[in-house]
Amino acid sequence: MLKGLLSLFLKSNCPLCDRASSEILCSSCTQQLQRERLKNPQHGWKGDIPLFAWAKYGERIKRAIAAAKYDNSPQLAECLGLYLGKAWVDSPLSTQFKNTPVVPIPLHPKKLKERGFNQAESIARGFCQYTRLPLKSNLLERRKETVAMFGLGIDDRAKNVADAFCVRGRLPHAPILLIDDIYTTGATVQSATQTLCQNGVKVVGVVAVATTRKGVMDSTNSDRQKS
Repeated sequence: MLKGLLSLFLKSNCPLCDRASSEILCSSCTQQLQRERLKNPQHGWKGDIPLFAWAKYGERIKRAIAAAKYDNSPQLAECLGLYLGKAWVDSPLSTQFKNTPVVPIPLHPKKLKERGFNQAESIARGFCQYTRLPLKSNLLERRKETVAMFGLGIDDRAKNVADAFCVRGRLPHAPILLIDDIYTTGATVQSATQTLCQNGVKVVGVVAVATTRKGVMDSTNSDRQKS
């Protein structure tokens, strides 16, 4: 009886549906998010900046990322990072890039103060907790206050984040992985990569919870077609 009462007391509400849950997300929302995961997260692991993404940027993932960012839910962002980390460990890349430092895309200090946390860093914490890769949270700094990317074209996105980053702290000797919540046109990642390369730091690729990159529909888990 005591165990049951403690379990009830420790339950919190799911940040997506507000149902009581003993986990960060309830089982129903977890299943819905899983339907949008990619069958092959390595689908975009090619080109100058290879991409490893856990899910397609569908409505369920979009809502989860928005809830993490705007509803003060860093624990939800960490949960998404755990999903991303599990997919990484299950892929051949995990053996290819052992002990690779993970660097989250930073927020501008003003935005960080307003939000209270950096969702990319929270995702990275969950990712590193599962993968056991080292986390370097303070390697990159966003020195330029950029506007929201939503609604901007490819050229405007590139201009928006041009020279947005600088490197600080001790530089790693090993190549690094960048991590972010969403990968769209790649403008932010390209700007960060350029800054790192100018400082002698190689970027082997980027990992993201979700992507809008064309072609991912073909690699979406078949469970979604059954739903």
